[in-house]
Amino acid sequence: MSPLTRLSRVHVLMVVGEAALAVSLADSLFLSISPDAARSKVILFLAISLAPFAVLAPIIGPYIDRLPGGRRITVCLVGLMRAMVLIAMMKWLNSLALFPLAFLSLVLAKTYGVSRSAIMPTVVDGDEQLMAANGKLGRLTSVVGFLGGAPAVLLQLIDTRLSLGLSACAFAGAGIAALALPRHVAAVPNTMQAIEKHELHAPQIRHAAFVMLVLRAAVGFMFFHLAFWLRDQKAGTAWFGLAVAVCSLSTFAANAIGPLLRRRIHEQRMLKLCVASVCLGGLLAGYFGGVTAGIVLAGVVNGVGSIGRLAFESTVQSKAPDANRARTFVRYETRNQIAWVVAGLLAVIATPPGAVGFLIVGVGSAVASLLFVLKLNTSKPQTRRI
Repeated sequence: MSPLTRLSRVHVLMVVGEAALAVSLADSLFLSISPDAARSKVILFLAISLAPFAVLAPIIGPYIDRLPGGRRITVCLVGLMRAMVLIAMMKWLNSLALFPLAFLSLVLAKTYGVSRSAIMPTVVDGDEQLMAANGKLGRLTSVVGFLGGAPAVLLQLIDTRLSLGLSACAFAGAGIAALALPRHVAAVPNTMQAIEKHELHAPQIRHAAFVMLVLRAAVGFMFFHLAFWLRDQKAGTAWFGLAVAVCSLSTFAANAIGPLLRRRIHEQRMLKLCVASVCLGGLLAGYFGGVTAGIVLAGVVNGVGSIGRLAFESTVQSKAPDANRARTFVRYETRNQIAWVVAGLLAVIATPPGAVGFLIVGVGSAVASLLFVLKLNTSKPQTRRI
C-alpha cells in the first residue's frame, strides 16, 4: 500500500468523524432557534473559532515539530485524543463542560489539518504530484463528508449520543490507521532561518497567500449571508439546504478539475482566474438578484475557493522546500481564518439584502484583483533577481 493511500485512509476516517460531529452539534447554531438568538450564537462561534489558532501557533506548533516520531505520531495522538473528547461530550452533553470540550476538539482538528499539509510532500514522488494528491484528498472530503453525514443524521434522530459515538469510533480508527504512515520528523529549528525567510517571501508565495485571503473571506461572507438572508425567504431552510448541497458539489468538482487545470496553466494564473471568477460572479448575481443567483454564486465561490486552496498549497509546498511547513501553514491558516471570521461577522452584523451582499462579494473581489495586479507588477523586478 502506497504512503498516499495510507494517508487517504486516515483522512477518510477523520472526515467521517468530522461529519458526524457536525451533525451532532448542528442544532446549536441555526436550527430551531430565533434569528436573534442564532445571530448571537454565531457571533460567539466565530469568536471561538479563532481561539484554536491562538493556541496552535505559539504552543502546539513548536511542540509537534520536536515530537519523537514526527507527524505520524502527531496524527495518531490527535485521532485518539479526539475520540476521548467525544466520549467526554457524550457524558456531559447538556452541561457547560461541553464548551471547553468543543474548544479542545477544534484545537485538535486544526492540529490534524496542519500536520496533514506538512505530511503531503513526504507521500508523493515529486512536487509535480502535490496538486493531484491534494485534489484527491479534497474529493474524498466532499464524498465521504456527505456519505458519512447520512448515518449520523439517522443516529441523531434517535439520540445525539449515538452520532457522537459514531464520531468517536471514526476518530479512534483514524488514530490507529495513522501508525501505518511513513516516519517523518520535522528536522527544522524553531527559529526562522534566512533561507526560510527568503523562500516564504518569494513573490509566488506572497501572491498566493494574498489571493487565498480574498477567497476565504468571500467563502465566509457568502455562507453567513445566505444563512441569515434565506431565513426570511419562503422555504428558507430548504433553500439553504440546497445551497449547502450545491457548495459540496462544486467543491468536489473543483478538486477534480484543479489538478487537470494545473497541467495547462501555472498556479499563479489559476489564482488570478479564481479571483476574477468570484468578481464576475458577484457582480452578475448582484445584477440579477434572487435566491437562485445567490445559490449559484455560493457554488462558484466555494468551487474556486477549493481550486485556489490547491494552487496555494502546491505553491507553498513546492516553492518553500526548506521551510518549517507546520509553522508556515499555521501562520497562513490563521490569517485565512481571520479573514473568514471578519467577513462572516460583517454578514451577520450588517445583514444586507441578498443582492447587496452579492455585490459586496463582487466589488470586494474586484478591488482585491486590482491590488493583486499592482503587487504583481511591483514584484516583477524582485522576481528577476531571484
